[in-house]
Amino acid sequence: MTPAEWRARFRAGEVRQTAALCHGYAQANMAFIPEVWADDFESFLRANPAACPLLARGRPGDPTLPGLGEFDLRRDLPLYRLFVDGAATERLPDIAGHWRDDLVPFAIGCSLTFEADLVAAGVALRCHAPGVSCSAFDTTIPNAAAGPFGGTLVVTMRAMPEAQVPLAVAVTEAHPQAHGAPVHTGDPSAIGVDLSRPIDGLGLTDVLPGEIPVFWACGVTMERAIAAARLPFAITHAPGHMLITDRPAGGPR
Repeated sequence: MTPAEWRARFRAGEVRQTAALCHGYAQANMAFIPEVWADDFESFLRANPAACPLLARGRPGDPTLPGLGEFDLRRDLPLYRLFVDGAATERLPDIAGHWRDDLVPFAIGCSLTFEADLVAAGVALRCHAPGVSCSAFDTTIPNAAAGPFGGTLVVTMRAMPEAQVPLAVAVTEAHPQAHGAPVHTGDPSAIGVDLSRPIDGLGLTDVLPGEIPVFWACGVTMERAIAAARLPFAITHAPGHMLITDRPAGGPR
């Protein structure tokens, strides 16, 4: 299926994680930030490029991002998350009823973009299949702050055979707009990760004999920044429920 066909299904009400969907196209984390804080938020993204590689910034009140495809950002993601006073309050299948003229869309690269390339290169990923995803975790690594935005880094974890880690590094460092190379390999406790506590309880967390956990910076980091800033209102995608763009996975062509 094409990106447009998947977006049409989401617009029609289908809710599902986007892991392993639409190989060859970039997926994006989304944030919708009131204009008064948009410049500070962009500064935060640019100060933390591994976690928050900026793909596009939209215009206030405009639910489109023409550089990434033709879509309505209020309806074309499978699931959204509403923030009030910095706290996540509810999940929504569309945000048309919460849209505001001052909301600025931000699209941030996502590691789901490179998973198909890892598999094609021969990396054994148990987390890459329809209905299965990698897991995400909070760390104790502080983000570079900008304005009111700060918080700590979030990472995704993918367990793989230890011998394949150098290959995984080589493949993903070629995707800087999808978080690039891993930020840590091995002992989770070294970065403050507890594998028994994945964010939202999603994704595979087990590490089998002969495997090693490998961690990439994650776009959910921006949620921690929104929480740290205690914004009175903001919207993001729900973790694992990304915007599927028309941009090729390797970037603009």
